[in-house]
Amino acid sequence: MRWRFVFHVTGILSLFLGLAMVFPIIVGLIYSDGSPLPIFKSMGITVFAGLLFYLPFRRERVETITQREGMAIVAVGWTMVGLLGALPFYLGDGCPYFVDAFFESVSGFTTTGSSVLTNIEAVSRGLLFWRSFIQWLGGMGIIVLSVAILPFLGIGGMQLYKAEVPSPVPDKLKPRIRDTAMILWKVYALISLAQAGLLMIGGMDLYDALCHTFTTMPTGGYSTKNVSIAHYDSLYFDSVFIVFMLLAGINFSLHYQFFRGKPLAFWKDPECRFFLGAVVLITLVVSFNVYGTIYKTLGQAFRYSAFQVVSIVTTTGYATADYEKWPAMSQFILLLCMFLGASAGSTGGGVKAVRLMVCLKFCYKELFSLIHPRAVRVIKLGGKPVPEDVTRSILGFLALYMLLFAVSTVILSGMGVDLVTALSAVAATIGNIGPGLGLVGPVDNFAAIPYWGKWLLIWCMLLGRLEIYTVIILLVPEFWRK
Repeated sequence: MRWRFVFHVTGILSLFLGLAMVFPIIVGLIYSDGSPLPIFKSMGITVFAGLLFYLPFRRERVETITQREGMAIVAVGWTMVGLLGALPFYLGDGCPYFVDAFFESVSGFTTTGSSVLTNIEAVSRGLLFWRSFIQWLGGMGIIVLSVAILPFLGIGGMQLYKAEVPSPVPDKLKPRIRDTAMILWKVYALISLAQAGLLMIGGMDLYDALCHTFTTMPTGGYSTKNVSIAHYDSLYFDSVFIVFMLLAGINFSLHYQFFRGKPLAFWKDPECRFFLGAVVLITLVVSFNVYGTIYKTLGQAFRYSAFQVVSIVTTTGYATADYEKWPAMSQFILLLCMFLGASAGSTGGGVKAVRLMVCLKFCYKELFSLIHPRAVRVIKLGGKPVPEDVTRSILGFLALYMLLFAVSTVILSGMGVDLVTALSAVAATIGNIGPGLGLVGPVDNFAAIPYWGKWLLIWCMLLGRLEIYTVIILLVPEFWRK
């Protein structure tokens, strides 16, 4: 393990984060809301920390990053930006306790969207802009991570992309991944620009349009309004958000292919078809369940069902309705949606559709083997066989995911949190969803979670966002041995 190089990269990330704080400072100066000074102090501390890591190791150069170093960079880097990103919340008017500031920051960078703020609209605009902006930065970080780095670290089936994902995935993991990142940044920024323009056409001011765009494309879900998107009560806005949440939940490599003149890239991708098909089916089931009991017209039932289903399946976490008032069947379906997640290679969290596809195919293969024990059946995805090591890593990921979910739920329940809240809070954080049920429902927040419960959920957010293996591997003794 070349820790000098790990610290070198961590220093660069910290410096970049510190420089990014200039944008909320400008917003705070425009609105004269008192936020520039605490954010400026945070900027100074962050830049100093970045230089502290960068300068001693600035001459460190390597040709190839090892698997261990890649995992260490991911885990250490994301933890560092979470800590430094919490400073504006802690020094400003957002969170008086550091655990709350750290929770809000990690929730932002991991694009979870779970919040401890009880009155969002009372927070300064500069700080709310930072709150949204870190989700946008985190979303882009996730795309680069999942498309350009994780496939080559063998993380839970992400290595499928070495064979399946179209360009711009590099041939091997190198520090020159910046070329891939630049292409993905352009796609990400272009779609974000389109959404901001459509929101402004609908009557949303520039500030709110930018803040909501910054939290839609990363499937983050932070809003500048206490009641989220329900504040606008607009069919036009609902439609725009649904479209762009779906775009954010699709593999960004497919967007790249689309812009290169291949419009059928979405249809040809089996995961994309499965993901969109699941969204349509779940939306129809929930719509008919709430029709007549909650909403008088089928149009209303479909509108609100579609928004809630897309928001949770893509792990965005916006809300236009209090789904805790819906029938138990719909609530349970939405809880299951928290485990599905979006496509791999997207900004969405959760298990990911491709893993669920492989798992279902594996189950069918086992059933088929019971009937035809001598038959040789291979799991295929998109007409190509899935290697056995990939299947094993996916099954291992799913086992770890459910085990960590169960253990975390037990621990949170032991802190005095009721079962419904504990179940949904862990599901919402480890799946990077945002809201859950009970005390953390769509019209509530995570402020009521106990002190140590917040630290547990911070851990869950990092676990889910960094594909579990990347964080858990640091606890394995063999990882540290030569």
